[in-house]
Amino acid sequence: MLFRNVAIESVAYDLAPHRITSEWLEDQIAETMERLSVPRGRLVDLSGIHERRLWDPGTRPSTVATIAAQKAIEAAEIDPQEIGCLINTSVFHDYLEPSTAVFIHRNLNLSPACTNYDVRNACLGFVNGMTIAAMMIELGAIKYGLVVSGETIQDGIMATVERLKSADATPQEFRESFASLTLGCGAVAMVLSRADESRTSHRINGAVTRAATEHNELCIGQPTWMKTDASGLLVAGVKLATETWQMAAETLPNWSDDQIALYAPHQVGSRHMAAVAQALGITSNKLHLNFPTQGNMASAAVPITLAQAAEVGRIKAGDQVALLGIGSGLNCSMMSVTW
Repeated sequence: MLFRNVAIESVAYDLAPHRITSEWLEDQIAETMERLSVPRGRLVDLSGIHERRLWDPGTRPSTVATIAAQKAIEAAEIDPQEIGCLINTSVFHDYLEPSTAVFIHRNLNLSPACTNYDVRNACLGFVNGMTIAAMMIELGAIKYGLVVSGETIQDGIMATVERLKSADATPQEFRESFASLTLGCGAVAMVLSRADESRTSHRINGAVTRAATEHNELCIGQPTWMKTDASGLLVAGVKLATETWQMAAETLPNWSDDQIALYAPHQVGSRHMAAVAQALGITSNKLHLNFPTQGNMASAAVPITLAQAAEVGRIKAGDQVALLGIGSGLNCSMMSVTW
């Protein structure tokens, strides 16, 4: 899928205020780790995550997504009434019904004519939302699209800690819950626009997507628990990423490691990123990584990584940027952006 007239007008994010270290989490479950003969430091050793950010207990996804959206709209210098579509992509939702998007729409006082809805696809949701908004812009259906995510895992992490404190916690339960402790919170928003009316040079060139849904039970979750086969997910995820990369190379412009200046990937941890880099044959130091201090921020990871790479000057006008997204299920998308 290729685009000719879609631009990224702005990206803005907000990080949760509480820094929770891996050492602190292990302190909470120290008795269980000792009973199960799990050495201290295992969380950092296996994931490379030293800390993650958490919101206050009970924080709603719509609240933090609204904050990021307000920043993005202000940075884009557009009239909010001209936003034609709002897509919320967070894994976590205010309620089962209605959509979280309706609360964000109300908070922002967007036009009644602005279409708004949720798109849920695990950690891949934001890239999917970008693709949908880009298609609407390309077709001329809207002038501006707003994609948002507010990931609020804090209550789920603490519920996992409480379960692992139990004297009945088994080795299997510990293994299956491990990935839950690597998650982190974050909120992000992006304004997309028609390229021929954009103030920026940031162009979305296209995106490809592949599915491997035979692996749909490797990672399953509810608001307060998640069960993950980490090893199985790593193997299947790397295989799917390799297949998607090959598809991208055949479809998207300037898609090779030599041409790509920076990668903004979804980040699970150090072992996952090393395996992906090796399998795809990409230059590791082109990966902009923030997981050591922010953990796995689910659908917010890719756009926050892009924004932070731009902040520190790792990308400049004209650079080719690759967005690499993957989500439980399994689904994988890769998107080409000329910055």
